[in-house]
Amino acid sequence: MANEETNCAGEQGLCRDCLKPLVNSVERCPNCGSPRLASHVELHDLTIAHIDCDAFYAAIEKRDNPELAGVPVIVGGGSRGVVSTCCYMARIRGVRSAMPMFKALAACPEAVVVRPDMEKYSRTGRAIRLLMQELTPLVEPLSIDEAFLDLSGTRSLHKASPATVLAAFAKRIESEFGLTISIGLSYCKFLAKIASDLDKPRGFAVIGEAEAYDFLRRQPVSTFWGVGKATQRMLSHDGITDISTVQDMEESELAKRYGSIGLRISKLSRGIDDRMVTPGSEAKSVSNEITFDADRSSLNELVPILRRVSEKVSARLKDHHIAGQTVTLKLKTADFKLKTRSRTLSDPTRLADRIFRNSRELLLREADGTKFRLLGIGVSHLRSDETADPEDLIDEDATRRAKAELAIDDLRARFGNKAVELGYMFNTSRR
Repeated sequence: MANEETNCAGEQGLCRDCLKPLVNSVERCPNCGSPRLASHVELHDLTIAHIDCDAFYAAIEKRDNPELAGVPVIVGGGSRGVVSTCCYMARIRGVRSAMPMFKALAACPEAVVVRPDMEKYSRTGRAIRLLMQELTPLVEPLSIDEAFLDLSGTRSLHKASPATVLAAFAKRIESEFGLTISIGLSYCKFLAKIASDLDKPRGFAVIGEAEAYDFLRRQPVSTFWGVGKATQRMLSHDGITDISTVQDMEESELAKRYGSIGLRISKLSRGIDDRMVTPGSEAKSVSNEITFDADRSSLNELVPILRRVSEKVSARLKDHHIAGQTVTLKLKTADFKLKTRSRTLSDPTRLADRIFRNSRELLLREADGTKFRLLGIGVSHLRSDETADPEDLIDEDATRRAKAELAIDDLRARFGNKAVELGYMFNTSRR
């Protein structure tokens, strides 16, 4: 497509610092001398972007405390001492999200540990979101610090291609917030998300439609959107570890083996992702509830139902790769009075076991013979599941239960949701 950025033959490009268009392959911008260039044959024709703030929590802490500027920073803590996130200086030393703090400090003893301030992070995230919405109304948040954007049809508004608009946006975030972002640009959400991880931090990576198939062929199956560790183990058991293997299989065979998962990874392996960028705010909570045919008051009846509801909430969290830190029990009495009871956990969770055990303790306090017509569970204060459910250094049984749950998820993914029925659901009120 001819436009002001591509008025000459050759690879399309621009300088990410002065935003001048480039039409030849160069190492530095001839206008400002910057080496920070974006260059790709499809650069100015692609419209789907994924924007991810770099080391968001740690970057905000460094910005707000100049004494932290030159030192590794770990954001985390809690009763079991777990890393929520860390700056890139700490990552280079081997620190990772969800790592026990004692291991993180062994890897990087000079690191400064900062307790998380979620209100401050949320406030900054909302402000950045508002600026994204100035670029396009099609902004789909994924979490506090990342979102998809669809800039189709915005060229006439901004008098520039989406790539140029995004580069200018990155400069604005650095200037106004003192933070950096990484941008992935492609023709679909799946590849835009992958691209944003390719050049972190302060990155700008492009995956075009012409190269998608060959690019994906070199990637492991963990690259697939929504394919977690349990599904990876299932695929690996069947000899599928690379996307190239998926590409070489018939879609019908993948569907026969893995159902809807097989169909999805077959399409994604070929760079086919028809999901639209859906504007709106990220979910505030994930919940499920049941209204009874007849009022119930017995724990022998309520607790197994509580377990089933916990599993449904857990499944939704796992499907969307998110976790929550507050568990809320919802009860409605026979005379329609609503009761809600909440508990905030030390770490975010996506596990049915933790959701169930915490909500059961809340239920035990309310089960005094009152008849209920509705029971529900909600999990809120959502975030990415990267830091969810760290190994419990105190309660080894909890760690074993977590591993067993993930193994059950694996079996259910392979053989269906009814492949494993938990005997634990029976007489659980006595446990």
